[in-house]
Amino acid sequence: MARRRRRRSPVRMQVHGMDSLRESLEGLAPKLLEASRAAVEASAEAVQEQTRDSVRVDTGNLRDSVGIHYARGGLAAKVGWKDRADWYATIHEFGSQRIPAQPALGPALEQERVRFEDRLKIEVRRVLS
Repeated sequence: MARRRRRRSPVRMQVHGMDSLRESLEGLAPKLLEASRAAVEASAEAVQEQTRDSVRVDTGNLRDSVGIHYARGGLAAKVGWKDRADWYATIHEFGSQRIPAQPALGPALEQERVRFEDRLKIEVRRVLS
C-alpha cells in the first residue's frame, strides 16, 4: 500500500512574545505556592479556633493545647493534640463505655473541608489578578 504524501500548508504562523509568556508563567509558580500556603494556614487556624470553642472544658488544658503542625513546606497542616499528656482528648472525641462522645475536632475538620476549596480559589484569584 502506497503512503500518501502530506502537503505542506500554505499558511504560516508566527508567535510573538513566547519568551515573555514563559517568564511570566515561571514567575507565577512561587506566587501560587504562597497563595496555597495562605489558604492552608487560614483553614488550619479556623479548625483550631472551632475546636477550641467546642471542646469540653474542665481545666482548660485541651482547649489551650490544640496545636497546628505544618508539613510539606506549609502545604499541609495537622491540627490536634500532640502532647502525650493530652491522651484523654481521644476519649472526649470518640467516647468510652462511661463517657459519651462529644467530638470537637472532627466536626471542625468537616466544616472546614467544605470551605477550603473556596479559600484556595480566593487566594489564587488574588494572585492572578
